Amino acid sequence: MFSIHMGVPEMEEFWNSLCSKAKSGTASKKEQELYAKMGKTLSLLSSNPRHPGLHSHDIEALTKRYGMKVWESYLENKTSSAWRIFWVYGPDKADITIIGLEPHPNDKKDSYRKITLSNM
Repeated sequence: MFSIHMGVPEMEEFWNSLCSKAKSGTASKKEQELYAKMGKTLSLLSSNPRHPGLHSHDIEALTKRYGMKVWESYLENKTSSAWRIFWVYGPDKADITIIGLEPHPNDKKDSYRKITLSNM
């Protein structure tokens, strides 16, 4: 089992806001759907980051840019601009830190150039 952490400040703020809206009933339909998909993905990541449904794989362009191995996992599949979650192992051995959430880039050439990630 891995402990899941949110990157700071962006992912932590985003996740806290999404949780608050979902729990208070003020989330839009899209926010509620994203909250459910993220919850399922985080659960799978914590139990097995290599779960087949996550399609986890490292992203070489982001690994080079950030100086640590950056992984991408699917929140959804077979959907245009499907959501992807970006994460790293750490800061401790049994930790995973979520450092980004983005729709899958559509352009093939240098598609990860536009992605900005949170700090651990």
